[in-house]
Amino acid sequence: MNERDTLKINDKGHLEIGGMDAVEIAKKFGTPIYVFDEQHIRNMMRVYKNTIDRDYSGNGIVLYASKAFSCMSIYAIANQENIGVDVVSGGELFTAIKAGFPADKIYMHGNNKLISELNFAIDSKVGTIVVDSYREADILDSLCAERKIKQNVLIRINPGVEAHTHAFVQTARTDSKFGFSVSDGAAENMTAHVLSKDNLVLRGYHCHIGSQIFEKQSFVLAANKVMDFMAKTKVRLGFEANTLNIGGGFGIWYNDEDPKLQLSDYADYLKSLISAVKNKAKEHNLKEPYLVIEPGRSIVGEAGITLYTVGAIKEITGIKKYVAIDGGMFENPRYAIYQSKYTVLLANRANEECTEKVSVAGKCCESGDLVAVDVPLPKAESGDIMAVLSTGAYNYSMASNYNRNFIPPAVLVNNGKADYIIKPQNYEDLVRNDVIPERLK
Repeated sequence: MNERDTLKINDKGHLEIGGMDAVEIAKKFGTPIYVFDEQHIRNMMRVYKNTIDRDYSGNGIVLYASKAFSCMSIYAIANQENIGVDVVSGGELFTAIKAGFPADKIYMHGNNKLISELNFAIDSKVGTIVVDSYREADILDSLCAERKIKQNVLIRINPGVEAHTHAFVQTARTDSKFGFSVSDGAAENMTAHVLSKDNLVLRGYHCHIGSQIFEKQSFVLAANKVMDFMAKTKVRLGFEANTLNIGGGFGIWYNDEDPKLQLSDYADYLKSLISAVKNKAKEHNLKEPYLVIEPGRSIVGEAGITLYTVGAIKEITGIKKYVAIDGGMFENPRYAIYQSKYTVLLANRANEECTEKVSVAGKCCESGDLVAVDVPLPKAESGDIMAVLSTGAYNYSMASNYNRNFIPPAVLVNNGKADYIIKPQNYEDLVRNDVIPERLK
């Protein structure tokens, strides 16, 4: 477990989150349930914002990356912490607007935005749209012309940096559905295209080199390459970008194969990035760009913990022991998709010695429905409360009603108090949009 004041084992030997006993959370709200540590979320937002304020004279903004976890309360927290957000769909944008988040601090991404989403973004007065295709630039320019307005935009580019991360989440390679490559001239050509549009105001560039990255040098190298490109466009096109959105991708701790980063480590990541940008600006005689970062996973990843109740236990002699829970791939599909590794413990027996390795099985009618494989645990019993740590990012976001199971509710915990931020579903929710045509009655 990472060391922080709001996550510990209490005197009862129970896991405690945000000052509240996890066993009590399970008893009060039921399982499975997503639990979010509010103070940790705020601490992570603040470390990035404070670093930009202190080391870059406040010339930048932290954006919470919505795809990690989107709900109205996370936008309320982001607003209180005076940071921005990025969204990648009309649904995320609607949620942010519904929560009262200021639209001028919203950046909208997406490699194939729907026309309806672009209309919604324009009408909502979204501050910046990141364009990712010629078609999108043309459509956006036309929509803005109809309204007689100008829209701030960035262009997504690929600087040619491959971060050391899981192959499924690398996004900045030349062979990517995202962005325009710097190396083959595509980014420069797209820049010229956007500059030709009367209703688009090109502010600069966005790049994202991947996720779950621990090597500082990856971000430094990406920043250097983008700054070199910005110097090139100034000379060749007469355009000096004033904004650099370097994306996110800062890694978090899932298990003991990952480093246990402290707040100061995340500040150091950003300091290294800032230093690289400053040095390159000086080298190329460029103005220091407005710096944008999008550290979504690292803000909520470790802040989230999923609680389950242990059900059936099945041991296949000499092969494997399965401990089944009341959740599964419908609320955490990341093992099924990525073989993601987690730290698992029994929240009601958190200080007991681990004596066996088990596989945590879900309740779906699917042989691949596993949440964790070969994880150490004390000998589990039916009724135990299991906690899977670091599930705050891409768990609720990727959840589904597979097998018509409920997507679990979520609670926010702080100073020993827990409140719903996402209410439980019921059976009526599952059939709410079902329709039986007259010919079938």
